[in-house]
Amino acid sequence: MREEAKNMITEEELEAAFDARFPKEIRQKFRGARVAVAGLGGLGSNIAVMLARSGVGHLLLVDFDVVDVTNLNRQMYLIRHLGIPKTEALPDILRQINPYLEYKSIRVKVTPENIVSVFSGYPIVCEAFDKPDQKAMLVQQVLAQLPETIVVSGNGMAGIGNSNAIETKQMMSRLYVCGDRSTDVGDGIGLTAPRVAICAGHQAGKVLELILN
Repeated sequence: MREEAKNMITEEELEAAFDARFPKEIRQKFRGARVAVAGLGGLGSNIAVMLARSGVGHLLLVDFDVVDVTNLNRQMYLIRHLGIPKTEALPDILRQINPYLEYKSIRVKVTPENIVSVFSGYPIVCEAFDKPDQKAMLVQQVLAQLPETIVVSGNGMAGIGNSNAIETKQMMSRLYVCGDRSTDVGDGIGLTAPRVAICAGHQAGKVLELILN
């Protein structure tokens, strides 16, 4: 699939299209950036697609789950990806967007014990887990064990409420939280594509801002 995508468009053509919209120095900064996405569900799959479309050169994709039919209402996957590990399905999608970027996948359950081995070398980590305890663990452990790493976390995007309530806040010197920080699936309001994608957009936008600054 990667070679097929490369045969359809050259790297020079993609770069020329990018240069038509951004100065060369911005493209170079994005191309040299290294960003990890932890959790490849509603938030993570959308974040990764946005970063790939922006030309972020090195993406680490971390998850241990497979694509399920319940994912299709808000995640980037297609029916043909059902039953496939997300760490295989998402790179397949990203290579159809830009086959010339680096996509590294690790299928693993993240624990405090493997934080350093998984995320070392990536200055920005996007937290995109589903469960509150896993979200808290990742944020706490990355900040504690990787003292130079910035975390961009998603928290609160359930339901069909006011999209303007989703915002980005700097909570600590190396922690940004995106979302409304209140709505939860446990309230019985579910997850829908618009608010999930909006929150993912906040996370991806903050990542691009951090890369440039």
